[in-house]
Amino acid sequence: MIEMEEEELAIDCFLLAGRLLMQSGAETYRAEDTMLRMANSQGFTSAQSFVTPTGIIFSAGHKRPTRIAQIPRRSTDLEKIALVNGVSRRLTAEQITLSEAFEELQRIDRSNLYFPTWLQIVASAIASGCFLILFEGVWSDVPAAILAGGIGFLLFVLMHELTKVKFFAEFTAALFVGITAFLTVKLGIGIQIDKIIIASVMPLVPGLLIANAVRDLMAGHFVSGVAKGTEAFLTAFAIGAGVALVLSF
Repeated sequence: MIEMEEEELAIDCFLLAGRLLMQSGAETYRAEDTMLRMANSQGFTSAQSFVTPTGIIFSAGHKRPTRIAQIPRRSTDLEKIALVNGVSRRLTAEQITLSEAFEELQRIDRSNLYFPTWLQIVASAIASGCFLILFEGVWSDVPAAILAGGIGFLLFVLMHELTKVKFFAEFTAALFVGITAFLTVKLGIGIQIDKIIIASVMPLVPGLLIANAVRDLMAGHFVSGVAKGTEAFLTAFAIGAGVALVLSF
């Protein structure tokens, strides 16, 4: 009975580590490699894992039951990825026990490491102004880009919290970025509407998702690579559709 309980604890620990990595925006091969390294360190030398963006299938061995973990949501949290990797390294180096590793992973799962929403909005607004200069826009358009970028990211956060549908939140954010840019040019605050729009939607662009899709494809994880690439395409389509709707009038 004790051995069975320890085995269940170990499998729960491995699945939790993989789920936290995928929920935080890690690559598929990183999640699989982390789970297998942790399993090998605990004596599960025949363990196998299959990870997709929406779920994990893990088997501790041929004579042991196969477990499944669902991944209901995904975001970008590089700090959580680093913390989970730190726990797995210490476990494989035998610096902590399995129960201590599981407790740390549970603590990471419960923690909210995101910056406050207001700070994210301010950072997105400032980044939009910086992107405008990067794209060789005129300095007089910086306030317009900051305003449009801040409003766009604010609406993205609000709509995603309200609808839980990322596509609709991104479409609405891009729509109001276009409207704000159009109004600033009409009121004489801005000059180059194209540069303002391009700079203001950059905080919404799924850069990490695209990079992970390419890396998964290069690593041979075609299911995850295509899935992440499709998600990135839908995000780009939502942004483009929102801006195009404004410019069509």
